[in-house]
Amino acid sequence: MENQSSPVESLIDRVKIYVETRIDLLRLKAIDKSSSFLSLLISMVVVILISFIFIMLLNIGIALLIGELIGKSYYGFFIVAGFYLLIGVVLFMFRNKWLKAPIANSMIKNLMD
Repeated sequence: MENQSSPVESLIDRVKIYVETRIDLLRLKAIDKSSSFLSLLISMVVVILISFIFIMLLNIGIALLIGELIGKSYYGFFIVAGFYLLIGVVLFMFRNKWLKAPIANSMIKNLMD
């Protein structure tokens, strides 16, 4: 007699293969999502860092220009600092609407795609 597996054993083998394949697929999807998110995060950090350096140098130039126009260079720095204090207070007041919600939505969207 030939050694043939029963239909139940064949079905069990196929289910095992299916489960292993699904696990591999989920693992690959998780790796794809995490690598995509990490690359997005790194690129955003680089852009933010370069933008920060640009803005800092621009602010120093503006502060020196204002100080030269007023007569005392430190007045320009005080005026620029006051401007950023005003912006900071406004951002703090509207941080949930302008910062927290859009950033959270963006992260969720990137992780769910």
